[in-house]
Amino acid sequence: MEKEEILIIDFGGQYNQLIARRVREKNVFCEVVPHTVSIEKIKEKDPKGIIFTGGPSSIYASDAPKCDERVFELGVPILGICYGMQFMAYTLGGDVKRADKREYGQMEVKLNNKSKLFKGFEDTNICLMSHTDYVDILPEGFKNIASSNTCKIAAMENVEKDFYGVQFHPEVNHTIDGDKIIENFVIDICGCKALWKMDYFTINTIEKLKEKIKDKKALCALSGGVDSSVAAVLLSKAIGNNLTCIFVDHGLLRKNEVEEVEKIFTEKFDVNFVKVDARERFLKKLKGVTSPEKKRKIIGEEFIRVFEEEAKKIGKVDYLVQGTIYPDVIESGLGKSSVIKSHHNVGGLPEHVDFKEIVEPLRDLFKDEVRKVGKEVGLPDYLVNRQPFPGPGLAIRIIGDKKKKKLDILKDADYIFRDEISKSNLDKELSQYFAVLTDTRSVGVMGDERTYDYMVALRAVITDDFMTAKFAQIPYDVLDRVSKRIVNEVEHVNRIVYDITSKPPATIEWE
Repeated sequence: MEKEEILIIDFGGQYNQLIARRVREKNVFCEVVPHTVSIEKIKEKDPKGIIFTGGPSSIYASDAPKCDERVFELGVPILGICYGMQFMAYTLGGDVKRADKREYGQMEVKLNNKSKLFKGFEDTNICLMSHTDYVDILPEGFKNIASSNTCKIAAMENVEKDFYGVQFHPEVNHTIDGDKIIENFVIDICGCKALWKMDYFTINTIEKLKEKIKDKKALCALSGGVDSSVAAVLLSKAIGNNLTCIFVDHGLLRKNEVEEVEKIFTEKFDVNFVKVDARERFLKKLKGVTSPEKKRKIIGEEFIRVFEEEAKKIGKVDYLVQGTIYPDVIESGLGKSSVIKSHHNVGGLPEHVDFKEIVEPLRDLFKDEVRKVGKEVGLPDYLVNRQPFPGPGLAIRIIGDKKKKKLDILKDADYIFRDEISKSNLDKELSQYFAVLTDTRSVGVMGDERTYDYMVALRAVITDDFMTAKFAQIPYDVLDRVSKRIVNEVEHVNRIVYDITSKPPATIEWE
């Protein structure tokens, strides 16, 4: 297959995942790299085009993120978004100024639809602005191709060099048809042929795994979730019985989940399946720990130690397989991007790991791409479409200290919530839904007696890519049934609240 890749250079923006996601939606492979990436590395990747992300910095700040200026000499199209446009203008001889106040929100933008970047657009479009600095004077060879009432240069282009910049964010849903701008750049301007398909990825990955691992042994960290299940089947098809799937019951799984996972992988698939009961071990390690980041790192390290111990029982094992996916990598920190959270199988890994190598066959994929691969390898729909469950499990859905009593409370409350969602036929409409046991206790009245018990928060979101999400507007009658059942059936809970925050500004999980 002809190699084609769009390279996304990250300047610390909050939407870097979204930009990558929009490119992948056009069936074009892309990769996010930090702005510190060397020019040699960029040349090695041989991209068909480059996108500069936005970022919170001012181009005039002493620590402003900048990439190697030789990137403009590579002869490939470049699209700068927000800060990326300012960096392009400033570096190529234009002038960037600071506005009196930050401009944020949807704005009507006048477009020059004769530009290749805006092909298929009307003369105006609603776009999301989010900036303090702006381009005041264009570099030589550029012309203005968009403007708004508050931003005289909202987009620019140098047709000869195929350099483009937009002050707004085409990657977000707030910009109407913004994905069309991404498509115009990637397909029409960069000339990508939309070759990134999951059937090819699946076949190619299995062959690469065969070649890499050969007759050596591998352990797969199997949680029973979508990502690790797909990784397990890929490895099974590649190396057969040389794969052992280790399923760790750390006591932090949902109610009945241990039994369900064991049944699926012992009855439905021909794999070596080992269940390890490590409940007491994990709870002991987490005792007294309240920091979300510390929880994740403790769980990540303990997972590795369990696998090392199991590997010794099996014999020499060279490879540890994990279901890490691309958002895990990005959210765990890329260059100077903000660390949203350390994923237990990325940023949570200890420095020393007693395996020759960690194999992550899904590391380049987004969640919807993983699901497509799952279907390609023959996983049943009910497993492929299962809602995400975090690797650290319920540890990050219990705020504060972890105790068995609190785990039992949350398991029961979460089970009731999921049960009522299913009975109401809402489970196919919601992307993710779960209960959180807060560390807040409040006064209540039950049976004419005063109570002082825990508050449970319910969370449900709708999302296409899990990088942004809207809270789900669950009918009040469903929430009413859930609330009544939890307070009546689960001890030590006397108050239920529903989380109506979208992502951003919140994350989907609470920790």
